[in-house]
Amino acid sequence: MDTEDNHIENVKSGSLLISTPFLGDPIFDRTVILICEHNKDGSFGLVLNQETNFKIQDFNLFENANFDDLVYMGGPVQNNTIHFVHKYADLKHGLEIAKNVFWGGDFEELKKRISKSEIELANIRFFLGYSGWDAGQIDAELKRNTWVVNNSYSSNLFKINPTNLWKTVLKSMGGKYAEMANYPIDPSLN
Repeated sequence: MDTEDNHIENVKSGSLLISTPFLGDPIFDRTVILICEHNKDGSFGLVLNQETNFKIQDFNLFENANFDDLVYMGGPVQNNTIHFVHKYADLKHGLEIAKNVFWGGDFEELKKRISKSEIELANIRFFLGYSGWDAGQIDAELKRNTWVVNNSYSSNLFKINPTNLWKTVLKSMGGKYAEMANYPIDPSLN
């Protein structure tokens, strides 16, 4: 299998969807989305590299906790909901979506563990809203070459500055993807 091929059947929980510079949708321009669920009914994911102006403490979710992490924009759907991904295998009801990467879990337990300083900021990210696709929608978008799929990078998510994530993931894929990482934001300025 050519490592540069974009195979639709490779999309799964834990996949990264990397927008191509030619996507043409300002909401998803240069985004990296972690797919949390992908099945015959549709897909659910979280944008990993769009910061908001909010900190998690702005939502008053955690009492007596010195826990002031940025909140990321998970996507344009239901922006009044909060989602989280983390590295805590022992958090009840968390769903492992990639090696050592978990989506959600028992929020009451999370609150208790945060108040006891058992959760480290470096191992959790919070998101407002999510990105969603109807059945077959991602497949159609992949056929139009609007996304690139990466199934080998999810475990590194917590190690990379989200600001550089899009470029870093593409460069790590080599070949035409590394070239794509250097594509100018506005080609008309070249």
